[in-house]
Amino acid sequence: MPAISNYTYSEITIGQTATYSKLIEERDVQLFAAVSGDVNPVHLDAEFAATTQFKNRIAHGMLSGAVISAAIAMELPGPGTIYLGQTLRFRAPVELDDTITVKLEVVDKKDKRNFVTLECKVYNQHDKLVVSGSAEVMAPKEKISLQAPVLPTVHIGD
Repeated sequence: MPAISNYTYSEITIGQTATYSKLIEERDVQLFAAVSGDVNPVHLDAEFAATTQFKNRIAHGMLSGAVISAAIAMELPGPGTIYLGQTLRFRAPVELDDTITVKLEVVDKKDKRNFVTLECKVYNQHDKLVVSGSAEVMAPKEKISLQAPVLPTVHIGD
């Protein structure tokens, strides 16, 4: 199992960056629909999606938001971070089989409460900006280093 660790508030600097990538697969869209209840046919029905401006099925916008959350939880600041808020602007669709890369940059720190503001940009494999926004988090005070938990096995059924 890989080890994961965090950056404490005192270790974080303005301008610090991190990246996190994920391949968006059919399984991800199916699981996100099941967990969120968002069964918009543009995400799940190829025939319907063909009649839309996108011409193909697209991933849920908030699935990209969830990948931003993973980047914050796993990379910067990392484990122990508390999410306080997020703004997002969806700039282009994320399609199935796109690899998206979240790029985080620390743009502000508030010492009184250990708050950190991160600029969040998400690009597809063609380096096209698909999502932009910012997140405010409470960075951990204590250093954490541990084995990454194994993702649970989930089966999708009809």
